[in-house]
Formats: sequence, structure tokens, C-alpha cells
Amino acid sequence: MFISKENIDHLTWQAFERAVSRLLLHQGFEGLRVVGQTRDGGADVIAHLASKRWLFQVKHWKARVGPDVIDRTLEAMRLYRAQVPVVVALNGFQDAVREQQRALLSGGIPLQLWDRSILVERAQRLDDAYPLPPGRFEIRDYQEDAIRSLVQIYSEGHIRKALVVMATGLGKTFVAAEAIRRINATSPIRLLLVLAHSNELIYQLERSFWPFLKASQTTVVWNGYERPAQSELSKAACVFACLDSVFEHVNRNQELPSFEIVLVDECHHAGGMMYQRVLGELRGGQANGPFLVGLTATPWRPDEVDLQAYFGEPLVCVDLVSGLKRGFLTNVDYRMYTDNINWKALTELHGRAFSPRAINRTLFITQWDDAVVYELKAAWKEQPKPRAIVFCGTIDHAITMRDRINALGFCSAAAIYSQPVAGKAMAPYERNRVLSDFHDGTIDVVCAVDIFNEGVDVPDVNIIVFQRVTHSRRIFIQQLGRGLRLAPGKEKVIVLDFVSDIRRFAAGIELKDKLEGAGETGQTGSIRVRLPHKVRFQRVGHEDPEAESFLREWLEDVAAVEAAGEDAGVLKFPPPLPGGRE
Repeated sequence: MFISKENIDHLTWQAFERAVSRLLLHQGFEGLRVVGQTRDGGADVIAHLASKRWLFQVKHWKARVGPDVIDRTLEAMRLYRAQVPVVVALNGFQDAVREQQRALLSGGIPLQLWDRSILVERAQRLDDAYPLPPGRFEIRDYQEDAIRSLVQIYSEGHIRKALVVMATGLGKTFVAAEAIRRINATSPIRLLLVLAHSNELIYQLERSFWPFLKASQTTVVWNGYERPAQSELSKAACVFACLDSVFEHVNRNQELPSFEIVLVDECHHAGGMMYQRVLGELRGGQANGPFLVGLTATPWRPDEVDLQAYFGEPLVCVDLVSGLKRGFLTNVDYRMYTDNINWKALTELHGRAFSPRAINRTLFITQWDDAVVYELKAAWKEQPKPRAIVFCGTIDHAITMRDRINALGFCSAAAIYSQPVAGKAMAPYERNRVLSDFHDGTIDVVCAVDIFNEGVDVPDVNIIVFQRVTHSRRIFIQQLGRGLRLAPGKEKVIVLDFVSDIRRFAAGIELKDKLEGAGETGQTGSIRVRLPHKVRFQRVGHEDPEAESFLREWLEDVAAVEAAGEDAGVLKFPPPLPGGRE
């Protein structure tokens, strides 16, 4: 059992917080967010039950908790706008805290106090089952095919590796976790290793796997913050490890446990030196090594490393366009704005070939935040339950956009960012409060700088605004994917793309051409489905087919332009538009 009399004292404070969170999942809480860290504002876990936000302060102390902790918890409750405060204390509470609780209850504040006996009792009441029954998940046909193929390949044992490629929103982590659940049901896996390149992703993966693990199956996190002993690594059913921690372990010539399955998430990073060393030491995918599974939404690497050399041929490959055409992702209404193209400057270009850097410096005029806000307001009226992410380039820009959106009064916006820049930093409690408010619908729009790229699930977002230039195809697809997930009542996602970069126009043309190609066909060859996807070039207020025609001629090889480096001479100057443009 992941919480028991025998193991509760041996948990680190981080593992204790996560064990409490996992217990909440078994008890029906939703929207779990582990927020405990420096400057967390007095909260460790936020969760939702019965339409109320619960705030948990978790204390892994040897001493009993006193009234000062209760005071901080009540302040945190106000900061996070929670309705139910809970203090969890490994070694109990002082008598004064019990008196404090009675006074608060009489005043209408439902403070709950959980000690070790309550935690163990709650855990003992759990059946050794999965917190969410397998039937609770709706499994799509392509997911079922991938799950069965993974289980079959593992069971037969002839092939020791597999690659799963699924666009953001199609459920690649779900496929892997469900396959491992089924394997465990017939022939229990002694030890699973889940590898990823960042601490944040590792914690998220562990939470994603909880619904697929029985209460008796324990987990361990191994990263820069938590360093389990060799015995702990070998006893856990699942080890969730950050690449650099395993790499350091290998570099010190320390032995790794004998894992039966190694799962690499976001495996497009696997061509790096650290992954090569770790996978080589593990013998992943080899005849005498663990079964190796790679998961990725975007199998492109700028260094052109072939992922199939590590993980074999893709077992399943559903890219963004296939997912859209086959209805696995929501309908998309993609609008690329051409208002800030400086048409006059085009006539002053000289030469036969141009680089993206040169064109971007010549072609585009300054930023245009006011027009963006008004277009967002217009799109807002098109969606029945609008919710939006605005991708911004800097913290100052995110704050500016937040203020301009709020000034119009049609919705409630907040800025969110994680990395401190130029002296500005967002406290963890502020960031987590915004995410909780966004989850609840208290905030309608988040203006994001450096989050919502990898592994953030916000399925009911139905408006995406691009104002951030990114030269990474992978990041662009991941950001777009934040709005493509299916959700009840969601008919489409509106994408407003104001990015001033010639390669983004190339990406837009390529997406339009692929979506407007032949529809998906059934076994008889007849058209099975045509969905109302749209990709259009427009100025504020109306479409701009002339600009699209001009760009098509210029961007003759859109794939080459989209993948080009800053200084590659891939652009050729076509004749000016008929009649000219100002």
C-alpha cells in the first residue's frame, strides 16, 4: 500500500505530499495540483471536490503542529480562494490546535485536521484496485490498436523496443499507461522506469500513471530534489526518473536496478549525449535488456538524429493533420493575419535569394497589441463557452496584454510565467492560484510566456492566440495542441495567429494544403468524413486572398522554408502583387 503504518515514516517530505495527493485521487478528488515549494503561500496541495476548492497544508514534521500553522493555512486559503482548509500532520497536533479548530468550525470555517492515524485509516479502506475503473476512460480505436500492439510485442518478446508517435492531445501517455496496466494484469512487471528530461515532466508523469496503478503499487521519484537509496529504487513498482540524475548515477559507475520496461517520454530528446549513455548502460531495447518504449508528439530533431535507431519503426503514428482529419482532435479555425506586412518595403529588396532573417527584418512592422485584443473580443462572441491562451514573448508583453484585455471588460485575464526575467518573478503561489482559477473558470484567459508547451492538459480551451515567435516546429505544434483537445460541448478551436515570421506563414500554408487535401477514406475508398477545418489568411475584419497568393508564389517550397535556419537562402522574390499594396 502506498500509505501504510510500515512506510509512512520513511517517506521524504516530497513523497509524503504526493502520497496525500494520490490518496485524494482514490477518494474522488479532481484537479489535483501539488504546489508545495518555496514561496508557495502556505499551500501544498490544491484539489476539487463537490464543486469546492480544497487547500491542503502538509507537514512532514517530527514535532506536533501548532496554532501558527493553522494561521498560515487560513491565510493561504484566502490567497488561493479555497473553501475547505485541511492541515495534514505526520505526527499530530498540539492541544491548542484542537481548540482552535472548534472555534473556527463554530464560525463557519470547515477546518479539517488529518494525522497519521486518519491517513492510514483512509488508505486501509481502499480496495487494492485502481482509483479510476478502466471503463471510466473512453478508449478510441487508434488508442486501442496501439495498446494491443504494445502488449502483444512485449508478450511475444521477439522485438524489444517500440515507438509511439501521437500529436499533442491524442493520448500517448494514456496509451503507454493503459498498456502497462494490462501487462501487469497478466504478468506483473517487477520494475518500471519512466525517464524524462525535466523535473516538472517527471512529477506530471507520476500523477498521470496513478489511475493505472493499484493502491498496493508504490512509486518513487528520482531527480535533483529526491535521491532514493538503491533499496528504495528496487522495491518500488515504478521509478520516475529525471535523465540527469540517472546520468550522474551512471557516471559514478554505480549499478542500476534491473528494470523490465523503460519508458522514455518526449523521446525526441533521446539523441542527446546523456540519453545515449543512459540507454546504453540500461541496454534498453537490446535482446538482454529491458523492453524500451519511446513516446513523442513531435519526432523532429534539429540535429537530424534518427529516433528509429533507438526505438524502432513507429508502432503507431498519428500526426496533427491525421488527428484533425479523422476527428480525433477538435475542428480548427486558423486565422493568419497579414496586416503588419510592409508591402512597400518588398519593392526595395534586391537580390535573387533571401534568408528568413533578412525577410523578417524587412517585411514586418511593429507589434500590434490593440488589434489583437479587438480580434480576441470578436472571436470571444463566436464561442459558446470561450476560454483562451495568449502566447506572449516576454513577461512585460504578457502583463501588457493582460491589462489591455481586462480594460475592455469582456472577460477576466491573468498573466502567467515561470522563469524570472529582468528582476521580475512570479511567486509559485501566484502561478498555482492562476492555474487553479483557470481550471475553475474564474479566469477566462491566461497570457502565458514560458508554460503550456509540454504536458499541460487544458482540454476546454477553445481560443489560442499566437503573439510569440518560435523557430521550433516542435514548440509550435505543442502550443497549438493546447487548444486541439476534445471536450464536451466544444465544437472548434479558433486560432488567431499574429506572429511576424515568414516561416510561420509557410507553416500555415502547409497546414491549409494538407487539411484541404483528400478526406479520410474507408475500406471501400469512399470519403468517410469531411470536417469544417479552415486555415485562412486575413487582415483585421476580412480575408486577404491576395496576400495568400503572393506568399504561395514566394514560398514555393513551404516545407523547406518552414524548416530553414535564420540565414538559409531559401526565399526567392516573386513579382509584386497586381496593383501594388500599401
